[in-house]
Amino acid sequence: MSIAGAGVEPFYAVEINRLANERSRRGLPVIHMEGGQPSAGAPRAAIEAGHCALAGAEQGYWESGALKERIAAIYGERYRLAPGPSQVILSMGASGALVLALALLFERGSRVALPRPGYPAHRNVLRAMGLVPQELDCGPETRFQPTAAMITVLDPPPAGLILTSPSNPMGTMLERGELQALAAVCRARGIRIISDETYHGITCGRRAHSMHEFEPDSVVINSFSQYWCMTGWRLGWALVPVDLVDTMNRYSANMFLAPPTLAQHVALAAMDEQAELEEHVATYAKNLDLLVAALPGLGIMRMAPADGAFYLYADVSHLTSDSLAWCRELLEATGLALNTGRDFDSIHGSNFIRMSFAVSTPEILQAIDLLGGWLRRRSDS
Repeated sequence: MSIAGAGVEPFYAVEINRLANERSRRGLPVIHMEGGQPSAGAPRAAIEAGHCALAGAEQGYWESGALKERIAAIYGERYRLAPGPSQVILSMGASGALVLALALLFERGSRVALPRPGYPAHRNVLRAMGLVPQELDCGPETRFQPTAAMITVLDPPPAGLILTSPSNPMGTMLERGELQALAAVCRARGIRIISDETYHGITCGRRAHSMHEFEPDSVVINSFSQYWCMTGWRLGWALVPVDLVDTMNRYSANMFLAPPTLAQHVALAAMDEQAELEEHVATYAKNLDLLVAALPGLGIMRMAPADGAFYLYADVSHLTSDSLAWCRELLEATGLALNTGRDFDSIHGSNFIRMSFAVSTPEILQAIDLLGGWLRRRSDS
């Protein structure tokens, strides 16, 4: 008997995290740089608001109108846009927003283009939902991002395009002109854009642009997981065109009922704690600088030029042809947990690793020491 989701690939970061946690249970130290989440939790004031809500607010199915208004206001503050709160569809994380968008926009069997390397859940959710991922091979010559020229030559054109800026795992961003060009070619060819903007707010020196600035018919997805440090609270949203609001709400109610009530209370409070959150962003920038300065001295010279998020994607093909085995060996020998590039690129990923630098600066310094010592021992043996 065939299984509909048989083409869904493993999530290797989860495997490495499991091995790291097993090491912790044995009482051995671990530095967690394998996962896609900040090590800091939700802002202190937001947690306090959660305690109050848990004690004093009903916890049934609920959707916060105040939260939707506050999210809509972000698009005015960051991008000079003015969407209505009704265009904000609250969801079970950005993952829930992606599922809603794919279910609503595309018929089974439709092709949806997306970059490779890229976030593995994008292609795997496409497969699980009976859609066909059409991967675009993106390398250093385009800063690991798709271009309008790539979309222009696709024949026939795909039904959709998924973009991520800043990206996971590279941290590279699409500039204003590139977003405009992608919007124009997709509009001309009838390609619906889904823009994953989960890492907006976490950038190095310049702000990110939203695809909604250039293509109002796009669906933008975002999350409280990364900038607001609320990964485990599972709360996100989709910003949708007015003509999709009613249908998206119907899909959401049937598929998920409502997002977590307590998480909505916490998120609304977190949005007022920008000073604490910006301290985390400053730490990420410092950690990135430390890694970029140190890794060439350890022999790791080729890295994607990170503009945002909190990842460094590095070429280790001169050290291994199997970065998953390499990461397992490193973890067992040192307690440093990194992720294989196989999660993000099924073709070339065994030559790459991803490091999350959303940890403390002392942990980054210790990680550099551990990696350097292990590489030296490895080369001497």
